[in-house]
Amino acid sequence: MLAPASEQELSEVIAEAHSRRTPIGIFGGGTRIEGRSPEWLTLSTARLSGVVAYEPGEMTLIVRPGTPVSEIEEMLARENQSLAFEPADLRGVLGGNGTPTIGGVVAANDSGPRRLRVGACRDHLLGVRFVDGRGRILKNGGRVMKNVTGLDLGKVMCGSFGTLGVLTEVVLKTLPAARATETLALPGLSVAQAVEVFSAALATPYDIAGAAWRDGTAYLRIEGLDRQVPYRSEKLRAMFRNREIDQIDAEGTRALWRSLRELDHFSGTAAPLWRLMVRPTDAGAITGRLAALGGAFSLDWGGGLIWYCGPGSGTQLRAALPSGHATLIRRGGAEGPAFTPPPPVVARLSDQLRRTFDPARILNPGLMDA
Repeated sequence: MLAPASEQELSEVIAEAHSRRTPIGIFGGGTRIEGRSPEWLTLSTARLSGVVAYEPGEMTLIVRPGTPVSEIEEMLARENQSLAFEPADLRGVLGGNGTPTIGGVVAANDSGPRRLRVGACRDHLLGVRFVDGRGRILKNGGRVMKNVTGLDLGKVMCGSFGTLGVLTEVVLKTLPAARATETLALPGLSVAQAVEVFSAALATPYDIAGAAWRDGTAYLRIEGLDRQVPYRSEKLRAMFRNREIDQIDAEGTRALWRSLRELDHFSGTAAPLWRLMVRPTDAGAITGRLAALGGAFSLDWGGGLIWYCGPGSGTQLRAALPSGHATLIRRGGAEGPAFTPPPPVVARLSDQLRRTFDPARILNPGLMDA
């Protein structure tokens, strides 16, 4: 394993690999990518770590990719700020003893339950520096939103899983942490009933910061200022007064949503784990097909995200979706592509990007297409 200590050293390593057509597996904390080939050269970003700059007043953070997410969250908490898109720690379901890093979060566009309110990781990414598959050092974006002009390469890099370049620096927008929070739990609901509740709640002005379903219970998270949360809670309880409703306090809410985000309900299992992005209105029909396969599932993003753990091939899972994407997060013995093959137009655009940034296809080869 190679562990360059600087951007220049990383550039030289990749340029050499490009000239020799040597495949490289990009390794951060080792908590997001399975199945590296033993023939790959493994490159770690662990030594590319540390905070470059943090301006709480500007709500801007510049950090290197190998920095542990936990360190960033602790630093932001001291200023009553946070990464609002709340990235998940999936070590409980993926195994391993690595440490999640911010580079892995950005590379995977990892976004938690609050995405339906504040957007995904890529929506908080203001700028990037990275080394592409030729060894070129590239920079895009700025330190504040008003300076982000031209082609936004950050949006391209975010979610590319290291197939276009290796991040060396990311600029993220931070936001104030919620002052108050609570959760309304509505037990005894089917998926279709839960989606109806989500649709009604999300159509209100009450800033729902989480809408998830697990084991027959729908959860609505409310966040805001100290006086806002009780008011919003009262209004929502009045909307659903014909249903049983339990209130969960702030401490319980934080524990609950951490558990939902990190998929504790699938910890200790070994079956394939799938992440399905769908239209919320399709969730009821899709979960009905998944139930026929014999696995378990939960919902997030108001029904737009389904987690499925259980038997079934990629062909079966993708056939269950009228539209959307199915991504294999944990193989558990499953074969076939981890990512849904893109339609022809998207495939051509992706191929053009790869030819531009990694023409020799040495960076995480095959990860997103096999």
